[in-house]
Amino acid sequence: MLNNVVALAGFALVGLVLLLPRIRRAESWRATVTPLASIIGSGFLVSLPILALAFGALAPVAMAVLVGVSYLVGAAVRFNIRHGEALFDDMPGSWINWLEQASHLALALAYFVSVTYYLSLLGVFAVKGAGGAPGPEHVLAARCVATGLLAFIAGWGALRGLRGLEGVEELAVGFKLAVIAAVLAALAALNVEAAAGRGWSVPVGAHKVGLHELRVLLGMLIVVQGFETSRFLRSAYPAKLRIRTMKWSQWLSAAIYCAFFLLSLLILDRTPGQPDAAAVTDMMAPAASVLPAMLIAGAVFAQLSAAVADAIGGAGLIEETTSGRLGARAAYPVIAVMGILIVWSTDVFQVIAIASRAFALYYALQCGVAVLVALRAPDVRSRLPAALGFAALGLLMVCVLLFGLPAEAGG
Repeated sequence: MLNNVVALAGFALVGLVLLLPRIRRAESWRATVTPLASIIGSGFLVSLPILALAFGALAPVAMAVLVGVSYLVGAAVRFNIRHGEALFDDMPGSWINWLEQASHLALALAYFVSVTYYLSLLGVFAVKGAGGAPGPEHVLAARCVATGLLAFIAGWGALRGLRGLEGVEELAVGFKLAVIAAVLAALAALNVEAAAGRGWSVPVGAHKVGLHELRVLLGMLIVVQGFETSRFLRSAYPAKLRIRTMKWSQWLSAAIYCAFFLLSLLILDRTPGQPDAAAVTDMMAPAASVLPAMLIAGAVFAQLSAAVADAIGGAGLIEETTSGRLGARAAYPVIAVMGILIVWSTDVFQVIAIASRAFALYYALQCGVAVLVALRAPDVRSRLPAALGFAALGLLMVCVLLFGLPAEAGG
């Protein structure tokens, strides 16, 4: 009972703070919301059971490695924002611009699939929450929900543009962060209760880390993907703000993920043998009885905010790639049409593997772009060390592309 009160208090406190007009109107918060929404998407639901199954008590270490590597990749994207965007404008036919455009193609594919996947998963949660029974009708209803949401994004984005979709995204992210606050508060109370009763212990040991576990870890990079959306908000926010808010989104998401994993050590023995998107709801039940229902609701908003974030990033990417010939408002219907085709013609749970590799390819190409920018941009210091560092990071992304086992639920 007490843990339920703690969970609801955490939910209410964070929810009320994020609803404050001063927070919602702040330009820095709006610029932070888009990458943050994508980083903390379905990854918050699937990362704990998957890494707990692979690494046991070392799962928090594995997550710390993931957020650390993702921050380094974010550094390559931020480097290209700071030093590369002027080069891309001034050197339209150069190798550096060709490589940048090639990375955009890879990312466009990833965005088309990821937006569709997020909304399809949202449809599944929504139908289950409404009491839909598994079967062909369940799949049909989930596809109809996803199609309706894609149509909404197309229409609302075309009519209201970035600001209109950001409003939807802010509300969804606010609710999602409030649910996360409830989860962390309840888990903290559970840990304090166990420690006070001298019953605190990690119920599972550290698993042996072999090649399979390392491949799982490589594939899980997609879970903390999403920071790159700041790169394609160029028409809305200046470079310095995009760089700063990308860092904020990665710092905040890293703190959330690491705290979540550390506080969950006490319940790792509840990890199912075949984890799925709903596994985390059952794992959280001992912390507070209200959490499973809150997590299902949070999952719906998590998918919505992540889908809107990737739609915003995709629209900005299309606008930049076409040099403004196809504006962001016109790009939203394009993304929606592609998504609807995928919803009705493909098993999205299989296609997400393509998105995982497309994101890895994009990051590898961005690291390659950063190498060329380090060697060519006039305002770069320590050119050779920077180029070598980005080259090493690019090789790591190639390993993710070739050897990573994609997380079925994406990031």
